[in-house]
Amino acid sequence: MHAYRSHTCADLSKENVGDKVRLSGWVHRVRDHGGILFIDLRDHYGMTQVLCDPDSPVFAEVEKVRSEWCIRIDGEVKARDADLVNTKIPTGEIEVFVRDIEVLGPAKELPLQVFGDQEYPEETRLRYRYLDLRREKMQDNMVLRSDVVSSIRKRMWDQNFKEFQTPIITASSPEGARDFLVPSRLHPGKFYALPQAPQQFKQLLMVSGFDKYFQIAPCFRDEDPRADRSPTDFYQLDLEMSFVEQQDVFDTIQPVLTGIFEEFGGGKAVDQEWPQISYKDAALWYGSDKPDLRNPIKMQVVSDHFRDSGFAIFAKLLEQEGTEIRAIPAPTGGSRKFCDRMNAFAQKEGLPGMGYIFWREKTADSVAQELGITVKEAQAKLKAGEVEGGMEAAGPLAKNIGPERTEAIRQQLGLDVGDAAFFLGGKPKSFEGVAGRARNVIGAELGLTDENRFAFAWIVDFPIYEKDEETGKIDFEHNPFSMPQGGMDALMGDPLEVLGYQYDLACNGYELVSGAIRNHKPEIMFKAFEIAGYGKEEVEKRFGGMVNAFQYGAPPHGGCAAGIDRIVMLLAEEANIREVILFPMNQRAEDLMMNAPSEPQSDQLMELGLRVIPQD
Repeated sequence: MHAYRSHTCADLSKENVGDKVRLSGWVHRVRDHGGILFIDLRDHYGMTQVLCDPDSPVFAEVEKVRSEWCIRIDGEVKARDADLVNTKIPTGEIEVFVRDIEVLGPAKELPLQVFGDQEYPEETRLRYRYLDLRREKMQDNMVLRSDVVSSIRKRMWDQNFKEFQTPIITASSPEGARDFLVPSRLHPGKFYALPQAPQQFKQLLMVSGFDKYFQIAPCFRDEDPRADRSPTDFYQLDLEMSFVEQQDVFDTIQPVLTGIFEEFGGGKAVDQEWPQISYKDAALWYGSDKPDLRNPIKMQVVSDHFRDSGFAIFAKLLEQEGTEIRAIPAPTGGSRKFCDRMNAFAQKEGLPGMGYIFWREKTADSVAQELGITVKEAQAKLKAGEVEGGMEAAGPLAKNIGPERTEAIRQQLGLDVGDAAFFLGGKPKSFEGVAGRARNVIGAELGLTDENRFAFAWIVDFPIYEKDEETGKIDFEHNPFSMPQGGMDALMGDPLEVLGYQYDLACNGYELVSGAIRNHKPEIMFKAFEIAGYGKEEVEKRFGGMVNAFQYGAPPHGGCAAGIDRIVMLLAEEANIREVILFPMNQRAEDLMMNAPSEPQSDQLMELGLRVIPQD
């Protein structure tokens, strides 16, 4: 018999009754039923119940074991009584009577329990991550991650992509985040960098004549952590293709991701139609370039209804250049209680509040106020049909702008009795983020968001440049390596009107994919950087390898990268990306388990010609 096991803890069934077996695993739970000891023995594959009574020659040894001890047992497979069968596990029809035991690894008192669903502080979970990973949910998440990566590889191979590995140690190259620098021992005073992405290398592969490349690529960025972003490293499906246009990239990645979400999405519907929405429209309709299309709410511009109106705040605001008023429709949100909740939400977001109107059946109170009669008299008139009933607009805004304007707003937004609308104003960039978050909250609270669905949308037509409001300087707003729509001709006009062949894929409110058709022509690249204030010499210094390569017959090419961590996070229905990463950093980018970052040894610094300057 094998030294440690003849079967895993998921293998045994009724067919094995009477067999002599050997199992190894961890003590998940110990139960003492009147002198009979039951142990749930767990390994990576499953669980088997083993038992021991005073007739066993090793009963005294079995009495000593505790949760999470690693043990080996020899025993005989027995059938459980019919009323004791556990249908929840594959081994639920049998149990193993222990004849021998060996403790392979005893466990100290546990800082967190593996059995059960207790919540523990993140610090505890990350410091003892090897225990946290023993928990069933974490095991499932990591297996899911492995299976997703395996399936992605197969799908890419099936499309005739070749997998190549690009360097991990390279030159520093600004990609929109901070680099992790690596000092060179052989070249004192100089530094390598960990790649923020394989961006330049994959483009160089296209210049090298490889037609279709992909890689499950590690990327390193010194970023502030968020719930959906790792602060140090992450993995992405990185791909690049030659002789393609934007739609070719879309047609390549869509079946890969559709298949992944259908295979691992737990039965949720996967949208087959992926709309293409301009960046400008996404900001207007959803307040975000990663909209959640499970929520049907679309925001609209309603400035004309407030211009020269009785609501002075909005009317004066609209006198300023570049301002507008937007409405967030809220079907079924027409109650003062809900409107007050959303007003409180806006205040938590740092705004003074959020204007609202809601529509309701005309009440006796409002009729009494309108006609200057008592509520009782109003009730009688409504009942007798002497006063027309129907709908009325309520809320502070409705009183200020009057019934004609409120009715025009209602008709524009397509609302009815029982609905509401919320309003924000100013220069769009100043309030779009809050408006987008309010839209999400409204959709969730009113039950409008379809939770049982994966909804995808391509966000396209990103502007390449933006203007600093204070300095007036033109700089890149998005990826500087994207091919401008219209090529060199587009760069001869207003920079703020230049759009790039850049695209993102949003799913359920998260950015899953980002990519572009690349600017592969040196003369267009130099002009694009010149507009943003970067001279030819600086471009050659920063991106010399790529610029030089483009002078030797560079093909048109493009690609994208899909975030593995976020994909798995969505599939696992987790709200925090650390739940799908084996050994993540904490919110301060620290590895509590391995004590990183740590202070270097003095001899290490000397060898590298470095010294640490104490911070005040």
